[in-house]
Amino acid sequence: MNYETIKVERDGPLLTITLNRPERLNAMPPQMADEIGEVFYDLGDARAVLITGEGKGFCSGADLAARSEGGSKGGSHQALQNHYNPAISQILRAEVPVICAVNGPAAGVGCSLALAADFTIVSKKAYFLQAFVNIGLVPDGGSTWLLARAIGRARATRMMMLGEKIGADQAEEWGLVYKAVEADDLMAEARALGEKLANGPTLAIKTMKANINLALDGTLPEVFVNEAEGQRLAGASEDAMEGGMAFLQKRKAEFKGK
Repeated sequence: MNYETIKVERDGPLLTITLNRPERLNAMPPQMADEIGEVFYDLGDARAVLITGEGKGFCSGADLAARSEGGSKGGSHQALQNHYNPAISQILRAEVPVICAVNGPAAGVGCSLALAADFTIVSKKAYFLQAFVNIGLVPDGGSTWLLARAIGRARATRMMMLGEKIGADQAEEWGLVYKAVEADDLMAEARALGEKLANGPTLAIKTMKANINLALDGTLPEVFVNEAEGQRLAGASEDAMEGGMAFLQKRKAEFKGK
């Protein structure tokens, strides 16, 4: 499928989405959110997804100009309900691991997009920003939920109410991201991680992701049930059989995602 605001490439089991509006630091119009959602709606047999941005920015936030030109009739409320929130939800609910390679500024909904991934790798030239307070608005796109869970109430409050830029090293120190790396190493590290996950035991990783999400909001008894059921399903998979044989034979497992 051809897209206007993103590029989609497939390399074996790894699918890469590149936000492709570099002239606007990849500011996200409703159309871009919709196109991202379309990709995640049907990933085919992809076993991991990598998201990054073209040019110097990852995503500088929602494209306010596109909104005013009629791209989101009904204003910000409908744009969030109909475009941005569904895209973030699709990423959070994806059954495969998602990696974000943050190559530049990640502001507003761009910050939400980056943090919705399972692994967020950030260039040391990049930063995260929630600047809504400077224009009398509030963080959206799930940022409040994502930030509070990632870095705790005090740091999330500081980031949102003071509108401070959080650099890559500070983001790593806070546990906001998986890793901060030199800019020249970003894509190589992100792709290596993506390929490792894409070639891992897909059903087991899917179950881990679902259980981690449940652990954030569910109860311990619910987690116990889901872990046990996940273990039953994973244990019957071809990947589990291969993993057991590889362990006994002292070799590297070759998982097929089955």
